[in-house]
Amino acid sequence: MKIVVLSSLAYSLTNFRGDLLRAMKENGHEVVAVAPDRDEQVERELAESGIGFRTVPMSRAGMNPFADLRLIFAYIVLMLRERPELVLAYTQKPIVYGGLVTRLLAIPRYFPLMSGLGHVFSPDSGVNETVKRLVARLYRIAIRRAQTIIVFNSDDRKDMLDLGIVTEDQKVLQVPGSGVDLKRFPHVLPEHGKLHFLLIARLLRNKGIPEFLEAARQVQKTKPDARFSVLGHIDSENPAGFTEEQLAEFTRDYPVDFVPGTDDVRPFLADSTVFVLPTTYREGLPRTILEAMATGRAIIATDAPGCRDAVDDGSNGFLVDPGNAADLARAMLKFVADPQLAATMGERARKRAEKVYDVELVNRTLLYEMDLLRHSGRPSTPGAPIEKGAVEKPARALAPARKQG
Repeated sequence: MKIVVLSSLAYSLTNFRGDLLRAMKENGHEVVAVAPDRDEQVERELAESGIGFRTVPMSRAGMNPFADLRLIFAYIVLMLRERPELVLAYTQKPIVYGGLVTRLLAIPRYFPLMSGLGHVFSPDSGVNETVKRLVARLYRIAIRRAQTIIVFNSDDRKDMLDLGIVTEDQKVLQVPGSGVDLKRFPHVLPEHGKLHFLLIARLLRNKGIPEFLEAARQVQKTKPDARFSVLGHIDSENPAGFTEEQLAEFTRDYPVDFVPGTDDVRPFLADSTVFVLPTTYREGLPRTILEAMATGRAIIATDAPGCRDAVDDGSNGFLVDPGNAADLARAMLKFVADPQLAATMGERARKRAEKVYDVELVNRTLLYEMDLLRHSGRPSTPGAPIEKGAVEKPARALAPARKQG
């Protein structure tokens, strides 16, 4: 079967979906990955796995209707040239415009991978209600004929129903995020006696960076030798992004080191003690949290969709109020008060990663759902927390399949 995978960033194809693309290829399918930008390393890795790569023009964060019409036309040309039997799309514009084109061209099988509802539906997005309704309508039209809508957390289906994006008769399947390669991210014990709080994210306001800066200043008053680091790429296209000048100012005013983004976060996770993600962004299930859990790191994250699925408050980490620097500082100070707490919670995090978020189990579930397994036996299901306080439950449909005929 020929499969086209639509993305909004080349880097994400190998960093977030690489294992899934390779699993598709290993099951005998022809795979073509699509992004708006060129990245030599990504193209090289895809080529080494026998996966094709194509580019289409896209303004990732822009709202210019003419640019989006250009994207639609580019998708039409792409689909007519590639003639896929199945399209998998993730992130907002590929899902919306890729879905519209699959309907227009009557491509038989379409699977949107909703790794979060995105910036537009985040509480602090600043997007007005008219635009939100328009985006929700576009989503609804684009995914109405999807075989299965795949989500990463237990909040998204309810929110999509409330927004009118899906109806009760559409099949929505929750899986435990994109999973994590447990061999690539082995358990590394944190260094005893050291306290290093690490945040990994794109450098955006809604990833909780302002709250992290202020919390770091508060914690340092109690623990002067604690370290605080932010690792991530500047995203100049995003309206919530920071400039280099602003980052330099933050470095002067707060006890926080800014580390340039990298393709390999493992050394930084190994050097950390506690992973922090105080995001207010409308996440699906942050991959960084899963990688930190696999490494054996305690997690501090906001009590928000996506994050609350992975963090069992008080067990493998703490959940804090979104946008509340004081609450974040209080959670960080618990690791100051109990030097053993990070190792204890990190051990629980690793065990949870092994049982719930193993990428091999997650990908097998996805391939089974899309009927892409060479051997079609039902996979062993990866656990996926569905309700707050749940421990491990299997990946499951959150609504019955649409009636046929």
